[in-house]
Amino acid sequence: MWKQLSDYFVHNHDDFINSLGEHIVISFVALVFSALIGIAGGYLCVKHKQYDKWIISIFQVLRIVPSLAIILLLIPIMGTGVEPALIALVLLAIPPILMNTVAGIEGVSSSMLEAAYGVGMSDRQVWWKIKFPLAAPLILTGVKTAAIEVIASATLAAKIGAGGLGGIIFTGLGLNRMDLLLVGGISVAVLSIAAGLSLDLTDRYLFKYKMVRK
Repeated sequence: MWKQLSDYFVHNHDDFINSLGEHIVISFVALVFSALIGIAGGYLCVKHKQYDKWIISIFQVLRIVPSLAIILLLIPIMGTGVEPALIALVLLAIPPILMNTVAGIEGVSSSMLEAAYGVGMSDRQVWWKIKFPLAAPLILTGVKTAAIEVIASATLAAKIGAGGLGGIIFTGLGLNRMDLLLVGGISVAVLSIAAGLSLDLTDRYLFKYKMVRK
């Protein structure tokens, strides 16, 4: 097995790097779009309470649908390639970011808000200088959850020609080659762990006040 693994990297090094790069790019782009939509959706849910149940319910229902099913449903509309895979991954990643954004904003203490309004802050200033900064740690936690889910699910992108590490895994399944399954599976796992650790370090660096408060 070790010889097969070493032979793979010797003869397919460039292909592996290319697949890894595609996986990182599609995961990163999906995460950026889902963060923008999720945070904006969370803001709307808190700002306009009459819409929160509708917005949250829609994305929660979409999250129940498997990413592969969404990809297959989009093929007749968008064809194959990166676009349908991105849409499926974005829909998968929005709910944890959305829910954490809502929870973070609503978790800001009323005394903090009263103090902000007491010193003459406008509603806009309260949102950008009080609510969002204090909700940021919980929002980042949602982003971390979404990142791990996106990286793991991005393997499905290879099913419709969008590239990524999933191509190695599906080739291994088709040829019954354990070495390819290990290369693809372990790479996805390491990438997910690296993303989680990176966001943990970002959390500790940006929000040192949490450590001091504890």
